Parts: sequence; C-alpha cells; structure tokens
Amino acid sequence: MESCPYNISSIISMSTLKKPPLQYRTKITNKYLSNFPSRRCCSFTCMLRPLMAENSAAAFSYKRFIHFALEETIKYTQLSTSPLQENFNCLAAMDGKAELQMLSFESPKIRLLRSLYVEGSDGMQVLDFAIFPKQEFDLPIFCANFFTTASMNIIVLDLNPLQNVISQRDYKEKYYKHLIPLGHNYSELLPWGGKITTESLKFFSPIVIWTKFSPSEHKHHALYSAFKDYLKSWLELMDKASGETDVPRIMSNLELQHRYLTWRAEKDPGHQVLRRLVGETFTKEVIRGFLFNGVDDLGSKTFTDYFPEYKCDDGTINQKRSMIGKSFESRPWDQRGEFIGNVLR
Repeated sequence: MESCPYNISSIISMSTLKKPPLQYRTKITNKYLSNFPSRRCCSFTCMLRPLMAENSAAAFSYKRFIHFALEETIKYTQLSTSPLQENFNCLAAMDGKAELQMLSFESPKIRLLRSLYVEGSDGMQVLDFAIFPKQEFDLPIFCANFFTTASMNIIVLDLNPLQNVISQRDYKEKYYKHLIPLGHNYSELLPWGGKITTESLKFFSPIVIWTKFSPSEHKHHALYSAFKDYLKSWLELMDKASGETDVPRIMSNLELQHRYLTWRAEKDPGHQVLRRLVGETFTKEVIRGFLFNGVDDLGSKTFTDYFPEYKCDDGTINQKRSMIGKSFESRPWDQRGEFIGNVLR
C-alpha cells in the first residue's frame, strides 16, 4: 500500500483545457472547489468538507458514499485532481431544481476516478461513481450506478470485467474467485432486479449487484455496506497489481477499456435521466467528456466496429437495447459463480 497522509498538502493545479467549462447556466456554483484559492486545491480535507457537512442534513444521501470512497482511496494511493475537474464540476439542471456535482481524480494506477452526484426534488438522487485503471493494468472497472426516487431505487454495483468472464475463465479466476462469497451474501440481501440483456451481461461480473427496491432504512444500510465492501475489494486488487510491461498486452488492455467505454457511452440507460435534466447538448458533453472520458481518444474504433450487429443498412446505430433478444429474469450465476444462463429459460 502506498503511503498517503489524510491531508494531502496540495493537489495538482488544474490544467487549462481548450473547451470552456460547463458553467453556462445560472445558479451554477462550484461547491467542492469554491474554498480553494485560485485554481489550486489546498488540501484533500477541504474537498471533503462539503460532503461531510451535507451528509448529516439528510436521512439518506449518496454524498455519504462519495465521502467514504475518497477517504478510503487515499489510504491506498496518492490522489491528484484530474484536469477534467476544471471543465466538469457543477452544472445546473434546466428546471433549476437540481444540480450535477462532479469530481475527478487520478493516481499512479488510476486513469480516472470520477463521481457524478445529482440531488433533485421529490427525493430524486443519482450517483454514478467509477474508477478506471491505467492501461498497464487489466484490473476490473469499479462501477456504482444508483438511481433513487421517493418510491424506488434502481441499483447496479459491480467490478466490471475488462474481459468476458463467461468465456475467459483465467480472468475470472484471477479477479473474482475469492470474491464469490461476498457477492453471494449481498445477492441475498439485494436480490436480482429483473430482466437484463445478454449484451449488457458481457460487461458484468459474477458478483454484480443488480437490484430494485422500495426505499427503506434496512435496504439503504445493506447497499452502503455493499458499496464499502466492493470498493475495499477493488482497492486491494489495485494495491496488489503490478503494471504490465509487455506492449501487446498493454495495447490489449487499452482496447478492452475503449470497447467498454464505447458501449457505455452509447447504450447506458442513465442517458435518459441526463437528457431530462440538462438537455441533449450538455448530456453528450458530460457522457463523452466526463462519465466515459477516453471514448474519443483511447482508440479509433467505432461502436459498430466493436458491435457490428447493431449497424443498420444506412450505417447508423440501431437504438434497440438488445439485438440477440434474450434476457435474464433471474440471476444467471450460481452460488459458486458459475454461469448458468445457458440453461435458464
């Protein structure tokens, strides 16, 4: 584990980017960075303070998750602010009732750690938290996608594999074998949430938590516990990981991550929520420039290069969620983490 004090004395200055910051709307304030002089962050504690202050005000808030994630991560590695932070920080929704709050960091093994948090009216909250490893590592991608309203929670929590764990058994054994009991325990507390397409399943691991539930203190506690345990598991994998030196393998990691980003940037169901909040133009910028940063510069292949089955006769992308047509209403892995989707009906 890398040595990292709780107070990081300074976080790198944010580099000036060509595109103007996403601060065009009224009522946009940079809550996380407003305490910092000029464009330099004074300490990591300052960045966490707004999270801690607002956490106590609400019965349930995903800001608690972000606070934990940042505190836990700096136990393992030295985080620096990403250059993305200057352009992507806060963006007001069109109705003036919600705000997108964004944080982004990097470290020696992390290409991008980023968080998007939205708190709207009537109990609506969104958390999209992810950690992408650098290309020298074939680590899974930490993924937490949570959508909450006053009546429903829609949850995906996983260590998304770079490789297909259904067909690549060695990758599954390397990263998931010891985590199967953890995933099984939480699958009982947070049961399978219903139909999921075969195409999407390729980007999930045997320990994925895909669930829906009505808000309750018990369920929220279970979700927070799962988030902490999954994040700790990912950080431990990162801590033990050695960087690849073989160029072909590095390039393979890069292409696999680009393939993942390309799929998510095109087919992620959360896009609809963003469009309602900030409109089509800003949604595209946030998706391609922030949430799935790298989709435009980590590789040159297009969506239909990776997924030709979605290509229409006129060259456009078919907007259907599934081209295969098969979906899984129940969990397609057994208690040992073995895929049983081929026998499910």
